[in-house]
Amino acid sequence: MKAIGIILAGGNSHRMKELSQKRAISAMPIAGSYRSIDFALSNMTNSHIQRVGVITQYNARSLCEHLSSSKWWDFGRKQGGLSVFTPAVTAENSNWYRGTADALYQNIEFLKDSHEPYVVISNGDCVYKMDYNKILEYHVDKKADITVVCKDLVDESNLDRYGTVKMNEECRIEEFDEKPLVAKSNTVSCGIYIIRRRQLIELLEKAAMEDRTDFVKDILVRYKDVKRIIGYKMKEYWRNIASVEDYFGTNMDFLKPEIRDYFFKQYPDIYSKIDDLPPAKFNVGVNVKNSLIASGTIINGTVEDSVVFKKAFIGNNCYIKNSIILNDVYIGDNTHIENCIIESHDTIRANSYYKGEDGIKVVVEQNERYVI
Repeated sequence: MKAIGIILAGGNSHRMKELSQKRAISAMPIAGSYRSIDFALSNMTNSHIQRVGVITQYNARSLCEHLSSSKWWDFGRKQGGLSVFTPAVTAENSNWYRGTADALYQNIEFLKDSHEPYVVISNGDCVYKMDYNKILEYHVDKKADITVVCKDLVDESNLDRYGTVKMNEECRIEEFDEKPLVAKSNTVSCGIYIIRRRQLIELLEKAAMEDRTDFVKDILVRYKDVKRIIGYKMKEYWRNIASVEDYFGTNMDFLKPEIRDYFFKQYPDIYSKIDDLPPAKFNVGVNVKNSLIASGTIINGTVEDSVVFKKAFIGNNCYIKNSIILNDVYIGDNTHIENCIIESHDTIRANSYYKGEDGIKVVVEQNERYVI
């Protein structure tokens, strides 16, 4: 594909509550064995994009560890490959990234050093599958300056969290409202864009001269009447995980056979960093129904309608229902957990009781696992 890829993975959201205190949203665990950024990276390599830059900022340690080897996504190559960009103090600039446009501008050398004519920009906190070649063909056919991937949302209760768009019959975007109080449309931007590389450099340099820092507000919204900005509607599965409820719902979606088949049994595949762990162990007397159980996990109790991530231990007579148990969690005997997300590396004492009464409860415990 005649394009380079950029994944914006430096964001944070207060709607994620305690879950984003020790990791970037793009590093959030998904579906038992994956991270959120795996989906964007897999889409890049499946679309035959050979050079990808990941821009990080907030709580990047976990994310950088995950990206420490690019071979898992087939970016371990002599030409191209995977680059990770973090904020850096230079002679010209000592600011952290002040927005998405500023993050792109501070790494503009990555764009200038490339030779591909197009750039694919994607967020790292979305779960979806996409062939970017189809979007590029659409972009060229429509003679677009910028193509924005959009989706019609059935649930209109959270439209104030997205940028909503209105298109004319030619799919040209006529209105673009960023996080409106009252939405005029249920079509939202998915945070995926295609733009000619030289034009992107031009727009970023002009935005920097005017001290403008946001890609949506200062480029898409500002130039919608000047540039030919086209919308491409996707019909396949897409979810953004910028809130606890969306994160929980996204993981629960993978309990549906049709969603699992779409992501993991239909070509192309989704790739992730592989841990050398034994298969999950189900001891005598366990009861597991409609759940995802990751490798390295030991189950002794009952698990229903839940997602259990790697290296978790669930003790005797435990009852886990409609919950997410993140990596390396130890749950003591006779514990009841329902409608909860248990943070990774937690130790839940025996005989504990946690239940989300009004929505999903996030449980963060700092108990010592090994005591004398």
